[in-house]
Amino acid sequence: MAKIAFILLCHKDPAGIIAQARRLTASGDFIAIHFDRNANSADFDRIRTELASNPNVAFTKRRVKCGWGEYSLVDATLLTTRTAFHAFPEATHFYMLSGDCMPVKSAEYAKDFLDRDDVDYIESFDFFKSDWIKTGIKEERLIYRHYFNERRHKPFFYASLALQQKLGLSRSIPGGLEIQIGSQWWCLRRSTVESVLNYCNSHPEVLKFFATTWIPDETMFQTLVRHLVPDKEIKTRTLTFLMFSDYGLPLTFYNDHFELLASQDYLFARKISPQALELKKRLGDLWAEEGRQFPISNEGRTLLTFMRQRGRIGRRFAPRFWETESSIGRERQLTIIICKKWHVAKRLVDRMADVLDIRGVHYLFNEASTPLPALGGIETTLAKRTRHRRALMRMLFDYWGTDRMVVCMDPSNLELMEDFVTDKALVRLVEIDCEYDDDYLIGHALRVGLAGEETPPETMQRILPTIRYDIRFESDRIRDAGFARYRRIRQKHSPEQNARVLSEFLGIPEGKAHEITSTHYLFMD
Repeated sequence: MAKIAFILLCHKDPAGIIAQARRLTASGDFIAIHFDRNANSADFDRIRTELASNPNVAFTKRRVKCGWGEYSLVDATLLTTRTAFHAFPEATHFYMLSGDCMPVKSAEYAKDFLDRDDVDYIESFDFFKSDWIKTGIKEERLIYRHYFNERRHKPFFYASLALQQKLGLSRSIPGGLEIQIGSQWWCLRRSTVESVLNYCNSHPEVLKFFATTWIPDETMFQTLVRHLVPDKEIKTRTLTFLMFSDYGLPLTFYNDHFELLASQDYLFARKISPQALELKKRLGDLWAEEGRQFPISNEGRTLLTFMRQRGRIGRRFAPRFWETESSIGRERQLTIIICKKWHVAKRLVDRMADVLDIRGVHYLFNEASTPLPALGGIETTLAKRTRHRRALMRMLFDYWGTDRMVVCMDPSNLELMEDFVTDKALVRLVEIDCEYDDDYLIGHALRVGLAGEETPPETMQRILPTIRYDIRFESDRIRDAGFARYRRIRQKHSPEQNARVLSEFLGIPEGKAHEITSTHYLFMD
């Protein structure tokens, strides 16, 4: 069975570090600790004193002053890994942790997981070909030397970079290495750790190279493991669940995240809020449990992104000049059917097309699979359709030789609605107000990836009110926009009531309107 040596880099919360070390070693595993030299010495003395009698705990003989983005983090990692490798010969795996990490599975589950496949778990994507780096400098991290910390000494950092660029002082990457990039939170087998440490001992020029790169904790181990281990023995992923905000900062988990974290396909998570005492206790107890089953839903990333973005839905800054100058056509009529239940809107559009003999199109801005004629490439992707929406609509009118068209649109597409209603064409908006029971909302969450088949009922019940509110919020935004040509029909109203709305609004005979609204399967789920 796997025996894990945890590589713990920490700089605060001595009580939490002590509890973490005791918890992880109680399962028969090991921990090697590096406590940042920048941190309070009294805190380090307390940790050493409290854990001195524990044979499964080791401390680095040297402490490094660590700075984000600096080689000092790699230096501390190497120190701690060497300490663990020599202190714990029984360890089969070495797992990187921070003081903000907590287990989200039991030790029993974690060891079974590691025994399942004889592989290393480390993110390692091609540095130059992948899009792992979202913002900031990229190639410059490697080919220039960085002696200043970008966060603490920004003017010096960029002045040094500019000077090297001006003088042509770029350098080559050490021969034979294909630089990789990924998360610093890895789990490696003993044989891999031994290979990496031996390589570092025999290739000081490689360490010297990484010592002046920027953010080497995201590249050095990732590169060396890929260089030393066959691809088939590497799983390019981390076993620690973490997410970043739009500003590049790690998201923090709180007391109400227990069920979500326990259902993800990971062994640990970071960062756990220092104030989330209940969550820490539950996760700490979880590590010691035996016989517990963990249904994996793995919807965490999609769900947390969804929750984070609520309330921050913005508009594009301004329409492009060719969009403002184009027009669908002054004599044309476009009716937009708005509904969150796509199947309901499609039925209504199809019925209107049949009864009124007009051209109907389904969710052309939401579903890439919506059938459209070949229009020179503008129709090929949702991004192109949205970017050139007026031109697309004008081309569809021209292609079909019609002056009347009805299309479906999701309530989230407020920007598109606002753009279309300013066109010279006669544009009408009809929103379908549907009823949403819990079964539908659960199905919606599954369809869009906010939940999985194994999502715990407790988690599902917590997100349903948010989903329901989000649907209502989108509808409210449409009404608050104050569109002059806007009406609603409602599922709870009779076909006669809805027919009167359509008849008056669209200028069609009430009999025709009733023929549309009395479709018996219109609102069926």
